[in-house]
Amino acid sequence: MILRAILASLTLSWASAPADPAPEQKARAEPVVLSEAILQRLPADYRDNAKSLVTTTPENQERWLKRSDEELAGIVIGQLAAKPGAANFLVHEVEKESSPKLRGRIIQALEGYWGSHPESQRSLERHASSDPDAAVALQALAELRTIRMAELGRLLQSRLALAKSGGDGAGAMLLAREQETRYSWHGELNFPSFMRVPAPVFAVKVRSSSIRVLAFGDFGFGNEAQRATAAAMVDYHKSHPFDFGLTVGDNFYTYGMVSTKDPRWQTQFEQLYGPMHIQIYASLGNHDYGQPDSPAAEILYSNLSPDWRMPSPYYTYTAGPVQFFAIDTIDLTEAELMWLGEELGKSTARWKLVYGHFPIYSATGEDRGLIDKLLPVLKKGQTDIYLCGHHHNLQELKPDGSVHFFVSGGGGAPLYNVNPYERSLYKEKVNGFTVLEADEHRFKVSFIGVDGQERHADTLEK
Repeated sequence: MILRAILASLTLSWASAPADPAPEQKARAEPVVLSEAILQRLPADYRDNAKSLVTTTPENQERWLKRSDEELAGIVIGQLAAKPGAANFLVHEVEKESSPKLRGRIIQALEGYWGSHPESQRSLERHASSDPDAAVALQALAELRTIRMAELGRLLQSRLALAKSGGDGAGAMLLAREQETRYSWHGELNFPSFMRVPAPVFAVKVRSSSIRVLAFGDFGFGNEAQRATAAAMVDYHKSHPFDFGLTVGDNFYTYGMVSTKDPRWQTQFEQLYGPMHIQIYASLGNHDYGQPDSPAAEILYSNLSPDWRMPSPYYTYTAGPVQFFAIDTIDLTEAELMWLGEELGKSTARWKLVYGHFPIYSATGEDRGLIDKLLPVLKKGQTDIYLCGHHHNLQELKPDGSVHFFVSGGGGAPLYNVNPYERSLYKEKVNGFTVLEADEHRFKVSFIGVDGQERHADTLEK
């Protein structure tokens, strides 16, 4: 997935839709067929199919007309690829398309088609081995690798399920580690194997038996909203000192960090949050996976900063009466789930808080995959709080079993809508951060706005 995105960037930026749920948009007119102004700018081979199959709003068409002819053709190819009747046409067209960028666009746009049509993969093999343009050959090779890795991954998953059902815990972990090392993210390199090993549980030094912790996510945008929210954190800390902080991912937009020397470490982290002089225990979001080296860079930066802490993609630590479990929901492997279940089961902490990026429940859209995979582990481990981000707003959701749910995604990125949702206890499309305060008997979760005022709070008691 990541390599495919990088290869696509070597051709053209074909679409403007963001990877995350879109912010609020104005109501648009109904789609209509493509205008003659667009059709006449397309290569002749595409016109008939574009005329009969593609519709979009007049607003979109006006925007498309501002693009170059090649970019316009790439956009229309993307539209055609979504139409069931056009895939065979595009597979035929890629063999005679003279533009390398359009050949690459066709290969990319049909990413959901190649795997379900084995006979079409001969075309990918030809382009991988002999396309005159190296970027197109790599695009075809990436598609083939995704298909073949998925086939092998399914075999491994079947064997892993057999080990788990047969009670072979050691074998299941062996298979799960292999899956995590070689089949995660379609085999693309995001971590050396040794960096995937979770750090042993450690203790964070705090001032007393009660703690106050800063939590925030979706912040590394470099915009005024991030700066204002960070300034509010610094001001709040002056009168209500934090013991430490944590992040729920999307630490750096749009494509994560280039390296440990990326200048945005200073402008989007150190200069904004450094004045608090607290250690911040980070987790990874989908934007932190935006390029292969970014997750490793975020881990290794822990060695260069007095404040940034990320010992491994997932890890656990204790502080006062709470045990915190930072998880990687972007690449949520079987090995990680097994680790989390084991660590939750071993924990004797008064409170257990798990934090990661993707929401389980949310008024911006729940995640069925995490409901099926992650939630049972949290419930079995008697987790008290699941804290996440990804949706750029602040929310509290109804508990499920022992687990209470909070979304803290208002750290600075453009805000998302909140929709009617039966599980909502509080939801607000606003920038802000979260304060976690816990002692042996109470755990208070507060949402604080950029004005420093409390917007919502809830207190758990034991």
